Amino acid sequence: MTVCLVAVQRSEMGWNHTFLGSPPPKSKRPKHAAKRKQPARRRPMRTRLSSDRWPPQWGGVAGNQPHSMYNDLLRFVVMKDPNWDYRTLDVGRQLARARQADSGVLAATSTELTPFVTRGGRLLIYHGWSDQNIPPRESVTYYNELLKTMGRQKVAEGVRLFMVPGMGHCGGGDGPNEFDMLAALEQWREHAKAPNEILASQRNEGRVIRTRPLCPYPQIAKYKGSGSVDRAENFACAP
Repeated sequence: MTVCLVAVQRSEMGWNHTFLGSPPPKSKRPKHAAKRKQPARRRPMRTRLSSDRWPPQWGGVAGNQPHSMYNDLLRFVVMKDPNWDYRTLDVGRQLARARQADSGVLAATSTELTPFVTRGGRLLIYHGWSDQNIPPRESVTYYNELLKTMGRQKVAEGVRLFMVPGMGHCGGGDGPNEFDMLAALEQWREHAKAPNEILASQRNEGRVIRTRPLCPYPQIAKYKGSGSVDRAENFACAP
């Protein structure tokens, strides 16, 4: 399962920040992207409203042909045959083969993160409820399995899950999908301020048209009963 997450952990060189997720398809990247130098200052992680840059990808995952990423994974990694035909796929026979070929690299599903948290590691997971590639409930299931394995207290110490209404695969979609998880992670690790909510924005043609608080699962943003439904201050995180 590939979902979006931000983690910070200790290494021999100090504290490392890691962002795991899916970048936009190569066809959507500017030609000069490879030559662009990284900015000196970190900028907030942003996603784009579907009408701006990242169009919905439902056609790529539910079209007449399989998504090239998944098809190539099977052809080159699992089957090791560039001429393999997806129409011959037999899940009953080949699932075990796929798991063996992956060897836990992509399917990183271990729910024992106690050593990571005990070392001071902090993990933020976010997943769009409109993700067209990975079922959103998979992240909810994983979080619940963490609770069973590690216990509620240990999970609360080092792990948060934020489900994002209307957001697609790691970004885009029709809901607020611009937010800065890394800043929240730094506050949590460096200043022991666990994120109780994270502000998300939605843009159209460069203009913010809606803001909404993202809440740690299982909480959701509930309308307070008055004021614009497009403004975050009129919502509060609640069970």
